[in-house]
Amino acid sequence: MRGMGNMQGMMKQMQKMQKEMGQTQDELNSTEFVGKVANDAVVVTMTGDKKMKDIAIKPEAVDPDDIDMLQDLIIMAVNEAMVDIDKQTQAKMGKFTKGLPF
Repeated sequence: MRGMGNMQGMMKQMQKMQKEMGQTQDELNSTEFVGKVANDAVVVTMTGDKKMKDIAIKPEAVDPDDIDMLQDLIIMAVNEAMVDIDKQTQAKMGKFTKGLPF
């Protein structure tokens, strides 16, 4: 019988951790991450759930004879924001998976 109390305590602890994980994920999802390149020629704003909210392109970044450069700047800005999202997600969510076998 003693093992049942231990199991209930463990279940409560798991439920608490699950709730905390959900809250942390919600917090990350609503956080804005910004990727900037080339002296802010292109600035991308994304949320933690990797949805783009905004993109700002300075007029000097737009060269009709060099569209490839603008495309590259956009890709670099998006990738920068994504790396930041991944780092912050790992930093905040990693505490929940530390020590768990996979």
